[in-house]
Amino acid sequence: MNLALFVPCFVDQLFPNVAISAVQVLERLGHRVEFPAAQTCCGQPAFNSGYWDEARDVASHFLDVFADAEAIVCPSGSCSTMIRQFYAELFRGRSDAGVAAQMAAKTFEFTEFLVRKLGVTDLDARFEAKVAWHDACHGLRELHLKEEPRRLLRAVRGLELLEMKECETCCGFGGTFSIKFPGVSTAMDEVKVASIEQCGAQYVTSGDSSCLMQISGLLAKRNSSIRAIHIAEILASR
Repeated sequence: MNLALFVPCFVDQLFPNVAISAVQVLERLGHRVEFPAAQTCCGQPAFNSGYWDEARDVASHFLDVFADAEAIVCPSGSCSTMIRQFYAELFRGRSDAGVAAQMAAKTFEFTEFLVRKLGVTDLDARFEAKVAWHDACHGLRELHLKEEPRRLLRAVRGLELLEMKECETCCGFGGTFSIKFPGVSTAMDEVKVASIEQCGAQYVTSGDSSCLMQISGLLAKRNSSIRAIHIAEILASR
């Protein structure tokens, strides 16, 4: 397939290796991956903050940039959810509502695309470590991704997948939530990090770099040896 890679803002600015790893995985499977250079944000920050007119301007640009894509793959459950679930609400009753619906139908979160669309679980990856999976809120509750990433991780050579007690508990990031309510955000993160530590993991992984940034920040403050890594980076490892 000819795939268009949508790189979320967090990945673009702070974790570029996540996007590089996603491309490596997809190209090893024989697909052609393009990066539309004109892409920007999906509009989620403005949408979540109540600035729907501004979000619609950004989202309209997204519709234009990815109009010709056969399929869009995004290494983020959060941004994928914005396009898949919330564009319908953002463009409801407007002339481009149909275009938004078409865009939603061809947009996939990274692990979702591998398992549900391509039917692939074994990527011949190797990662020698004990790893815990964090169920990011949007991926779990909006895209219903639970077993898909775990199937991919179980197929990685040398990787021992550990389940933490609080795997489905929010890390407390929530975009601007962590800025507006830092005390609550930190308290939530403490629950998550304690659960990661208790399960004996050496790494914690997820499909969202924003969650991993939140978690890794507290891990660093606790001088923990546990590291955060995006699942695309694990699946690209040899």
